[in-house]
Amino acid sequence: MSAFRFIQGQSPLLLSIPHSGTALPAGLHARLSPAARPLPDTDWHVDRLYAFAESLGLSVLVADLSRLVVDLNRPPDDAALYPGQAGTGVVPRCLFDGQAAWVDEIDENEQAARIDTWWRPYHAALSAELERLRDRFGYALLWDAHSISPQVPRLFDGRLPHLNLGTHEGRACDPAAQALVASALQSPAFSSVVNGRFKGGYITRHYGNPAQGLHAVQLEIAWDAYLDDDLVFRPDRAAPLVGLLRPAMEAFRDWRPAR
Repeated sequence: MSAFRFIQGQSPLLLSIPHSGTALPAGLHARLSPAARPLPDTDWHVDRLYAFAESLGLSVLVADLSRLVVDLNRPPDDAALYPGQAGTGVVPRCLFDGQAAWVDEIDENEQAARIDTWWRPYHAALSAELERLRDRFGYALLWDAHSISPQVPRLFDGRLPHLNLGTHEGRACDPAAQALVASALQSPAFSSVVNGRFKGGYITRHYGNPAQGLHAVQLEIAWDAYLDDDLVFRPDRAAPLVGLLRPAMEAFRDWRPAR
């Protein structure tokens, strides 16, 4: 089975969607715990939110595989992104709420095999496309797209803003690019924050390197911005959000770093 889909664009911007997939390799569904079988931590329908990306000339990389198989936004050595805070690993053993994800043990050999089989090809494609874009344009831009429940008590207190922009505290992209995207995401209809609880995962932190001409942002969207309580995609609710996302991505696409 294919781990991801890739469309090559004509602009400097690559859109990465690593967590909207729901596919499971043969045999793994039966090993999921009852709590994990609905795939509750999926970034539901994020690929639908960004369906306009190809029309903007963006390159698009979308994972088909469920993040429970291997988490493409975690480091392969399983180092904690937020030391001291609850999280999940590159091969999650538990769900966001702390319940077990699997009915049996995943040993180090199986974890290594999942990383080699599924994690490395996605990152090879991502890295290769960023290098191609940088060779062509002199720089490359990366937008890593995510969504999450607005309330996950194990991971954070209270309720998330609708739009959570992360740039690894400004280390993953030029400050001017961060300010441009943050400004474009401002709307009375949606609350927003920059480098709040979510500051960018492995993809943003690893690939964002302004000194090397690589500028990365992560946008974590709370589900209540576009889904109903049953996690059903609501076109009426999503339309104003897409109306914000599209010009924000256009602004980022058209931004140029100072020479």
